[in-house]
Amino acid sequence: MDHSPSFQKLLYISSTENFVLNKPTKRVTECKAYEADRSRPLEINIELPDEHTQFEAAQRFKIGLYFATWWALNVVFNIYNKKVLNAFPYPCLTSTLSLATGSLMMLISWATRIADAPKTDLEFWKTLFPVAVAHTIGHVAATVSMSKVAVSFTHIIKSGEPAFSVLVSRFLLGESFPLPVYLSLLPIIGGCALSAFTELNFNITGFMGAMISNLAFVFRNIFSKKGMKGKSVSGMNYYACLSILSLLILTPFAIAVEGPKMWAAGWQNALSQIGPNFVWWVVAQSVFYHLYNQVSYMSLDQISPLTFSIGNTMKRISVIVSSIIIFHTPIQPINALGAAIAIFGTFLYSQAKQ
Repeated sequence: MDHSPSFQKLLYISSTENFVLNKPTKRVTECKAYEADRSRPLEINIELPDEHTQFEAAQRFKIGLYFATWWALNVVFNIYNKKVLNAFPYPCLTSTLSLATGSLMMLISWATRIADAPKTDLEFWKTLFPVAVAHTIGHVAATVSMSKVAVSFTHIIKSGEPAFSVLVSRFLLGESFPLPVYLSLLPIIGGCALSAFTELNFNITGFMGAMISNLAFVFRNIFSKKGMKGKSVSGMNYYACLSILSLLILTPFAIAVEGPKMWAAGWQNALSQIGPNFVWWVVAQSVFYHLYNQVSYMSLDQISPLTFSIGNTMKRISVIVSSIIIFHTPIQPINALGAAIAIFGTFLYSQAKQ
């Protein structure tokens, strides 16, 4: 018989709340910064750039790149376009080649899937037709102008486009504008008139070509705004479709007005005077015409009409200055003053419409 003492006692657990085996411990490190006297912690806020700020910075850079490309392409186009017209004064064919080159470039891009082809229907082409008619008239009229007068003079007159826009919108569409908009037209009209009267090589055909171009492009913008509401076509594809339709409109007109016989004789004459470089000039002016217009339409997808208007004003300045330098265009101080007043007026107009 075992007489060893027994230590068996009942063990009672009143609560299991704090009784956990192998409970993982969480180490918390608390860091506080104190002033020199350790009286209270300092509040330190370190702001990191958020996604919205980075997105805005990227957008500003993108818009700036659009503008720089737009202006550069436009300057190069105007230089080569003027060189071609000096040697080959056939503005209808020159305009046709510009549209044909751009149309071919976009058709190849769609066929090779470099760019997505637009999804269009018959209604789209119907609404695009009046836009294309106005675009064709404006393009040919501007080319006629540059074949007769200096590039700088054409663009000085074309800076008066806002005046045409307000007058057409007011008297034909019944739109009203605030007083500052009407006042901004005074320096535009006055500056253009001063430049026209003091132009050393003034030509009435060149002057009227620029004026008709202004009026045609105003109607192009009006038709475009009315007809393209709700259409999901990108700016690049929209201008490509516009070029194709304008080409179809212009080709029979160019053949009727100038014709292959005149083109052949003029082409041979230009080649004999300039040499093979003339062909490069034609190709360059055609390619750069499409590219600068395409970039301008692409930029419309990214910016407001006001920003686009200001950019267009700055484009005129870059073209006028560069053409005067490259072609050594003689210009009187009073003529330069008129150009400056007109361009300043277009800036005031863009601000007044804000």
